Amino acid sequence: MQYMNTLIIGLMLAGITGYADAQVTERKGLTLDGAKQVIAAALAEARGKQAPGGVIAVVDDGGNLMALERLDNTFAAGANISIGKARTAALFKKPTKVFEDIVNKGRTTMVALNDFTPLQGGVPIEYEGKVVGAVGVSGAASAQQDEEIAIAGAQAVKTIHTSQDMSNGALPVTYIESRTVAAAFEKGAVLLREDERMMHSARNYMVHASHRDAPGMVEIHELDTDILYVLKGTATLVTGGTPVGSKMIAPHEIRGTSVQSGETRHLVAGDVIIIPNGVPHWFKEVSAPFDYYVVKVR
Repeated sequence: MQYMNTLIIGLMLAGITGYADAQVTERKGLTLDGAKQVIAAALAEARGKQAPGGVIAVVDDGGNLMALERLDNTFAAGANISIGKARTAALFKKPTKVFEDIVNKGRTTMVALNDFTPLQGGVPIEYEGKVVGAVGVSGAASAQQDEEIAIAGAQAVKTIHTSQDMSNGALPVTYIESRTVAAAFEKGAVLLREDERMMHSARNYMVHASHRDAPGMVEIHELDTDILYVLKGTATLVTGGTPVGSKMIAPHEIRGTSVQSGETRHLVAGDVIIIPNGVPHWFKEVSAPFDYYVVKVR
């Protein structure tokens, strides 16, 4: 009898547990590191497009603010607008351009909704087919550019996959699939960077998929050594010398218009060049398209 009672109690507990399991679901959530990754990718896109300003806001799937970055010279209201765009995209699970188009077509009553910003520039962040948050951008050159920057940020979550063996304290292994790499080389993009202000908290490097169609400015990285590997195209690179018209554009980052003296090299596919931190370097001439990897080591 005691055995039967134990069995019955066990079956009842199993039933209760099964019932409880049926009432809840496991869901993916955007982490703080993931939000920073979105910010970093969006910032890289904004700077690649030479956006005159911009505020990037990242929210979770409930519309709660997780991270925000404001570029210099962005108008004061940009932060609130970008947050509103991100919240709208997260809560309605659609890009905010959808709602702007609806309003422009005459359904103006939609603007009466609470906590609703129907302005282009908000994009949901999806992972494994589920919306885990959203990114909103305001203050770039145009509404279209706001959206392009937001899209670049949103794509960072679903295209970079990491796995980690926590048992031995190892860093995550990062895998970036070929189509993502190919897309990055179309315009040039950062492949691995966790935070804009400093490198990955446990790494001391970043990886760029760089693309040039024309010469650039003189660059001086006070902290970062650049390791370049040329994939395609040719370019004339000047290293060293004295930069002309140099100015600080960001902490530890200096740009100039040209270089006096310096050493000139003609780069072709397969070449590798290592430029120590503090050394001016300038792509003086470029035969487009010119694609190259850059590993930046701090």
